[in-house]
Amino acid sequence: MKRYEVVREIANSCARNQMRDVFIEEITCDDPETYVRRRLKGNLQELTLDPHPDGTLTIHTVTDGLMEKFVFTKIE
Repeated sequence: MKRYEVVREIANSCARNQMRDVFIEEITCDDPETYVRRRLKGNLQELTLDPHPDGTLTIHTVTDGLMEKFVFTKIE
């Protein structure tokens, strides 16, 4: 299994509030996409993977109309 630092940003859907909820944690998993799918509850409407050349993976999701972003950075 691989170790990752995960930054999870949840967009605020309230009008006139631009702040985001941000959570940071270290996890161990084999597949970041599977981790996100298991973590989210509700009706997953959209999931896109955005791999970066430096090995970082960004996953954008929309669940029940709520946009979230997960950034996975490998911990060596």
